[in-house]
Formats: sequence, structure tokens, C-alpha cells
Amino acid sequence: MSGAAWFRWDGPDLILMTRVQPRAARNALAGVERDSLKIRLTAPPVEGRANKELTDFLAELFDVPKSRVILERGERGRCKRVRICAPKRLPSGLNLDP
Repeated sequence: MSGAAWFRWDGPDLILMTRVQPRAARNALAGVERDSLKIRLTAPPVEGRANKELTDFLAELFDVPKSRVILERGERGRCKRVRICAPKRLPSGLNLDP
């Protein structure tokens, strides 16, 4: 278990605590705030569009199929817990080493 509160490893899976900012100018990681990874998304928070874009963005970022990015909690809120099943790539600068 890591010392950071915003992520943890569950075997080969990475669990992220995130805070999503919808309707941003572009999709991007915006750093760590308190105990969450802030993620900016261009999609609005209606009809599941931001959740879909979050899944797509994280799948590309961690080099996994979209089906391996699972929204575990927070479907209707900005704070979400996301499981990334066996990520193939870890983004630089986040220090996500197991």
C-alpha cells in the first residue's frame, strides 16, 4: 500500500480517487489536490457523457482497453473511484510505483 491517499494498488490493478472537472478546454490531468487526482474533461456532466469520456481518457493514458477501466463509485458526482485493471503504462510525473 502506498503512502498517497489518492491511489492504491490492489494486486495488479490500480485504484484512483479522482475529482472530475467537466466542461474544460481540453482533457488533461491537473495534478493532485488533497486526496484526489484532478482530471479535466471537455464533456459536460449530462447523460453519462463525462463518465464515458473519463473512461476513454484513462484507457488511453494507461494503455488499456476501455473495458478495463471501471467506475467503482461516484457515477453521479465529481468525486469518483476508478479501477484500472492491470495498466500497461503509468503516466510520468505521478509516482504510481507499486
